[in-house]
Amino acid sequence: MKDTNYKKSLPEVDLEKSFTVDEAIDLLLKQPKRKFTESVDVSVTLGIDPKKSDQNVRGSLTLPHSLGKEVKVVAFVDGDKAKEAEAAGADFIGTEDLLEKYKDGNIDFDVAITTPGMMKVVSKLAKVLGPKGLMPNPKSGTVTENIEKAVKDVKHGQVRFKTEKEGIVQGTVANSTMDKDKMTENLNSFMAEIKRLKPASSKGIYIEDIYLSTTMGPGYRIDVSQF
Repeated sequence: MKDTNYKKSLPEVDLEKSFTVDEAIDLLLKQPKRKFTESVDVSVTLGIDPKKSDQNVRGSLTLPHSLGKEVKVVAFVDGDKAKEAEAAGADFIGTEDLLEKYKDGNIDFDVAITTPGMMKVVSKLAKVLGPKGLMPNPKSGTVTENIEKAVKDVKHGQVRFKTEKEGIVQGTVANSTMDKDKMTENLNSFMAEIKRLKPASSKGIYIEDIYLSTTMGPGYRIDVSQF
């Protein structure tokens, strides 16, 4: 289906209007289906100053329902931790050998996980992983002693997020094949985590705007009073 035909077949909706979560998800589900599985993404504008480090909102969340997509995980670990990573389903496991593999920027994974003690090793790849947003970070749960749990969480459908320009946080909370209840539960869990992470120094209205959209679809504005 060409984009012009796709747009014509979308439900006629006033996109300036604010919808309840229930209404927004109904509209998403009524959209014509693509030939591929679209992601369902949420974009939240926060009333913070992103230039202040103490107001940056960053974290990770294991959603109630899996996103149903394969996530390639690399674990920079050795010894018993390597056994944990293997048992949990990590795709690539190692230390110095992985540094050599990735030093030229040929990345073949989606998430990197390591332990606090191994960060000195992983930091040698900072110039490669940093710009791609792939450096392990304690706040996102990817620097931890519990390697098994971290790998399983990521594989299940863990969403990671951080403040971008203009104080916007974005995350994938579902896919277009999910039913309404699962989409709703995942979105509500994401928003609950965003609320929990409200910086103490943030003043005034914290959640300013929320938009829900599919990969190729329009953004539906959600009434923030629900959160």
